[in-house]
Amino acid sequence: KIHSAMTDVVIPIAPSSKNGRDEARSRKKKSDKKAPSSNGSGVHSDGGESRAQRLAVRRKRVANARARKKTGWGNMISVFLMACGIFAIYALTCMVFFRSLSGKSGSTVSRIRGLIKKDQIENPPVPSGIPIGIWPVSIRDEDGNFEEIKHPGYEDGHVTMAVPRFWADDPVAIHENKLMSRERALSIGTCVTVDPKTGTYTRGDACPVSERTIFVAIASYRDWQCRDTVTSIFSAAAHPDRIRVAVVDQIIAGEDGSCDAPHSPCSEDPSQPICKYKSQIDVYQMDAQLAVGPVFARHVGHRLYRGEYYAMQSDAHVTFTRGWDGDIIAQIEATGDEMAVLSTYLTDIEGSIDPNTGLSLRHTRPIMCNTEYEGGQQGKHLRHLAQPECMPLIKGMPQLQPYWAAGFSFSRGHFVATTPYDQYQPMIFQGEEMSITLRGFTIGYDFFAPEKSVCFHSYAKGANEAARNKVPHFWENSGRYEGTGIKAMKRLLGIVHMNPEVNPSEWNHSEVGGTWNCI
Repeated sequence: KIHSAMTDVVIPIAPSSKNGRDEARSRKKKSDKKAPSSNGSGVHSDGGESRAQRLAVRRKRVANARARKKTGWGNMISVFLMACGIFAIYALTCMVFFRSLSGKSGSTVSRIRGLIKKDQIENPPVPSGIPIGIWPVSIRDEDGNFEEIKHPGYEDGHVTMAVPRFWADDPVAIHENKLMSRERALSIGTCVTVDPKTGTYTRGDACPVSERTIFVAIASYRDWQCRDTVTSIFSAAAHPDRIRVAVVDQIIAGEDGSCDAPHSPCSEDPSQPICKYKSQIDVYQMDAQLAVGPVFARHVGHRLYRGEYYAMQSDAHVTFTRGWDGDIIAQIEATGDEMAVLSTYLTDIEGSIDPNTGLSLRHTRPIMCNTEYEGGQQGKHLRHLAQPECMPLIKGMPQLQPYWAAGFSFSRGHFVATTPYDQYQPMIFQGEEMSITLRGFTIGYDFFAPEKSVCFHSYAKGANEAARNKVPHFWENSGRYEGTGIKAMKRLLGIVHMNPEVNPSEWNHSEVGGTWNCI
């Protein structure tokens, strides 16, 4: 037997035998003689009366369906109105919350998805310990105001050099030997236009982005490509009038060309960038025999900083993309971090820049997240490495990374003023990057990998291998300064507490705890 789900009537299964068929016919004849019966739903099978009843039932079903439809629309309208009410309350709450973040004071910052919102800052006072900057500026105007320092390659101090003074006589006075406050960080930076109310070029964040100055530091050792790098900086920039380049040029006079010497005399072709922007190029020339590596050269280079809003450090054999200055400024501003430092190991120049447009052909982003201990004659030190380039996963802004690289760095100008290179680290080529990273981090700096590259490096490989291998290196002076690198490495690691096995009495403590910030 099979039970019907609709009528719950037991339906007999017809037998397959002949007797079963006769019995079924007999039941059918008897049922035909009976009066019409109901099918269980109240609807009769025939007759006028049953047709009327079926019509009534149909009308009742239609009415019920319409009633259910009206009820469904009503429920949907109720849910819609409830959702609108919830959204309105949420929107009102957000408006009140974010208005409270940005409307309290001129220095309040709200960070939303990595972006920064700053109220207009008018005439910020310059805190104590921070010098007043001017623009335009040049160390040529400071003749007679240099200071004598001991050359780090001679321990007895019998060789001295005249070098520019630091912008701030005591870098520690800028950050006050602690995490630098946001107010102090925002107050530093010159503008190309003077503030009409205060008469100063040091306007900090009150300076419009379109008027902020850029300091570029380059250390070069007998590099024929240096002047091409300087040319590229100015010719590719969207706003070259806001850029000042400072070069520490270590050359042999009469044998090597100077970084500020154009390919043709300016009298013959005054349109050359080195001629056109000559007043914005400072070159500190040093006898190549006094060169003791990039650390000391960059120390001198940091002494040429004069309060510019941004600061960039680059190698002497780098080519820049068209509009690089606006591009890198947009990237650092996207971090919403006044203590951001954008830094990376640059990509090779081959196949990186379109020769027709001057724009980058690369869409990958170099980043530094690897590290290892590297040994050598000077001792074991920590060195960070670049990961293989890939497409950036974070879009619209740079990505945080743990390290800083000397070959390219872009930051607010106060970074080179608060974390200058060490004067007492001769013959060091590896290891100082970790020291700068740690010292900067203790003050409050955050290191980022740029989302996209604005310049590319000429490495000694491929098409550039032969030409780059002809460039001399500072270690040709190793015999003259033998042994100084080992002691310098002990100092480098000792300042950041990375060689606890070494007795502190074994390394030079000059200025540590005074001018230099320690961890």
